[in-house]
Amino acid sequence: MKLQLSARLKALCMGTLLCTSAVCAQTSGYTPTPENLQERQEFSDSKFGIFLHWGIYSMFGQGEWYMQNEGIDCHEYAKAASGFYPSRFNAKEWVAAFKAAGAKYICFTTRHHDGFSMFDTQFSDYDIMDATPFKRDIVKELADECHKQGLRFHLYYSHLDWTREDYYPIGRTGQRTGRKNHGDWKTYYEFMNNQLTELLTHYGKIGAIWFDGMWDQPDNFDWQLEKQYALIHKLQPACLVGNNHHKKPFEGEDFQMFERDLPGENTAGFSEGTTIGKLPLETCETMNGMWGYRVNDQNYKSVPTLVRLLVKAAGKGANLLMNIGPQANGEIPALALDRLKGMGDWLNQYGETVYGTTAGDVMKAEWGTTTRKGNTLYVHILADVMPEFILLPLKQKVVKAVEFDSGEKVEKEAVKGGVVLHTARLKAGIDRIITLTLK
Repeated sequence: MKLQLSARLKALCMGTLLCTSAVCAQTSGYTPTPENLQERQEFSDSKFGIFLHWGIYSMFGQGEWYMQNEGIDCHEYAKAASGFYPSRFNAKEWVAAFKAAGAKYICFTTRHHDGFSMFDTQFSDYDIMDATPFKRDIVKELADECHKQGLRFHLYYSHLDWTREDYYPIGRTGQRTGRKNHGDWKTYYEFMNNQLTELLTHYGKIGAIWFDGMWDQPDNFDWQLEKQYALIHKLQPACLVGNNHHKKPFEGEDFQMFERDLPGENTAGFSEGTTIGKLPLETCETMNGMWGYRVNDQNYKSVPTLVRLLVKAAGKGANLLMNIGPQANGEIPALALDRLKGMGDWLNQYGETVYGTTAGDVMKAEWGTTTRKGNTLYVHILADVMPEFILLPLKQKVVKAVEFDSGEKVEKEAVKGGVVLHTARLKAGIDRIITLTLK
């Protein structure tokens, strides 16, 4: 993940988000397999996933961009690995907590921008097995538990590296980390594909590869995505490919993600000019302010805020990938666990209005949003003050309108171009839901 916008403007100078022919290298004639299309559908139906940013950067307690932010020499930074021993890490407990929260998949950082691999790789000694006294394959343990407990397992993988000399040329970031301005892109590209091969052959079924970092290089840089995407689809045809490049999806990608914003919005500044494609959608957001663990960031979003964010994402047909930064000792922060429990309690009661739905007829309004499942439309009133009435521009006739909780009828009135719901008597809440049955 990248820095907050205000802190990285000088470093990134993102410039235009227009696609050049080189950066948009596409897999010519890519045709997803039936297994891939099925995975896309199940991904879209899942609606809620957990993002995990965890690596040796958690030891510093300053977030995952600490090396870049402070200009830390990568060789000095790497010494932290020798003290990384997350004695309280328990994959079974982690996955159980995420499942109880209502999440259907997790996405884990296998290798972030600092270059440290959280899995057993033959292509680097800078990894959890060789460089730390812990000597347990974090990715393997999480993969096994996800498969055992029925959650999809997605893998984050960084396209850039602040440590390796062969990540060349040095990009917009990592210029103060002590690397020399020389290298061999060919060996770095082979290194990435070798690691991806390991991840897709040693850890069972992988739901998706979640790439990040393309924004580090100029728009005309050729990342050779065609070959890389083809490799992934060859090794696991059902595996989805997504890339956090903030552009319209390239051919060969299977879902489109949005960083810190819902599709079609640009409050964070990363999605300006980004076209929404026809692929499954996902928005990623932090539970507090950072992606990786930051010791002084206790500003966790409330349960109502998180629930409403999930519902708003579903109203636009998107999943919510909610991030947590585990502590260096292997524990999930207590406040994060508290919020997960709250979300799980809500989803246990109202999950059918989110899971398996598509974007509603009204994706965004002052009062809230809607989700749809066949001829059932769920009206999610998210306002703190209940409106007197809601106008829904619907083409189908409303046969019945009832409160989701009580089943009591809600007064409705057919008008030209839709229906008016009279809602003044209802009480506002986290999400007051009205179920409409359409003809």
